[in-house]
Amino acid sequence: MSTTAPEAPTALPPVQRRNAELVLIGVTVVITMGAMMISGLNLNGQVPGAMWGYGLIFGAMALATHVALRFIAPYADPLILPCALFLNGIGVAMIWRLDAADSGDIEHAGVGMQLIWTAVGMVMCIALLFFLKEPRVLQRYTYISALAALVLIALPMVPGLGISEFGARRWIGFGGFTVQPSEFAKIALVVFLSSYLVTKRQVLSLAARQVKIGRFKILDLPRARDFMPMVVGWVAAIGLLVITKDLGTSLLLFGTFLAMLYVATQRSSWVIIGVTLFLAAAAVAFRLFWHFRQRVDIWFHAYDPDVYDRLGGSAQLVQGQIGMAYGGIFGTGMGGGQAHHIFAADSDFILASLAEDLGLTGVMAILVVVFILVERGMRIALASRELFIKMLASGLAFVMCFQVFVVLGGLTRIIPLTGMTTPFLAAGGSALMASWLMIGLLLRMSDNARRPAPQAIQDEGATQVIRR
Repeated sequence: MSTTAPEAPTALPPVQRRNAELVLIGVTVVITMGAMMISGLNLNGQVPGAMWGYGLIFGAMALATHVALRFIAPYADPLILPCALFLNGIGVAMIWRLDAADSGDIEHAGVGMQLIWTAVGMVMCIALLFFLKEPRVLQRYTYISALAALVLIALPMVPGLGISEFGARRWIGFGGFTVQPSEFAKIALVVFLSSYLVTKRQVLSLAARQVKIGRFKILDLPRARDFMPMVVGWVAAIGLLVITKDLGTSLLLFGTFLAMLYVATQRSSWVIIGVTLFLAAAAVAFRLFWHFRQRVDIWFHAYDPDVYDRLGGSAQLVQGQIGMAYGGIFGTGMGGGQAHHIFAADSDFILASLAEDLGLTGVMAILVVVFILVERGMRIALASRELFIKMLASGLAFVMCFQVFVVLGGLTRIIPLTGMTTPFLAAGGSALMASWLMIGLLLRMSDNARRPAPQAIQDEGATQVIRR
């Protein structure tokens, strides 16, 4: 038995962690193929051949991403990739089911473009993991990130480039393709806020005076001179709402801004002030802009016949809610509902489509997976030693959480319907690629946070040699 350590010992990769990830990925692929099989049986009583083609292609892409992780980020969180693949796979199966029901041909129903965008997103995720070894370098580009976010948000307003659909200017078109730049702008904005708030957190945490009722403190008001970040964030959110008529992105970005500001300062007064300013501006916008009044009118009077029948009225929302109610607790089964009759059933209303087919139980399962992703993001923030990484991980988690809240809140009329897409589930390339980029960032940060220190790696290598 040799007790001498090798000259250059290396730690063994965390095989068990990656093996657990592989098992979970296999389960997600089986669930995806099973959903397509049940859809085919409900639609025309036979197992669709597309289940094998599309399912195995999706499985091969998932396996390739997993193998890349074994080499590029072996210490990464083993739950992040399976959760993302589960949501992506359910989205692929649902999009195929909707197209098959709409066309009446399960053998030639198309979901190829969604698989292509999935492949592109996975490649972008792997490329980010390979080239971005240390996410801390993003902190150097504070104001470049802010400029990039502003340019991406403003692109749809460029004449000849921007496209207006359903009252909002959110897309740009070129070469026959449409892209939604705001999906990528939110990542750039999170990078900017993470860097800026790390630098200014001590200043923003200072309180000018306390608000009390009797002897009880209610909140600490920040100093007036420190209000500029709040004013800039508020102006940007309201400007986005007014110019592009995009209530969803405005609400998402401002909500993320407030959440990250609270994480950085631990002062609830910032959140209270921000929410008050946003509600006040929304009240003014309601009086000044017809498109905002229309959204609120649909929100409050969705079942009014006049609102239902008007052009751009509440018909889509009402049909989605009726479909969700028809799904009940356990749903009609994949392919058993009539969700394909709803406009944008595979994009803005894909959660309503899933609620009809899978019921409340299925939607709750999907939300649990989303919240696991959010929880893993928060866990990465807690495990990281550097404040910038903590802010970046929590910011990305907030974006995912708020985006699902905005979509589901609109469908259930908790908030006005905004027309946003659900991460990983909805059809479309921009949202899917942006979601995979966020997954790549989370995987890289989790790998760095979990990776042992160099001395620990040497000690582990020596221990392995001694045991042999």
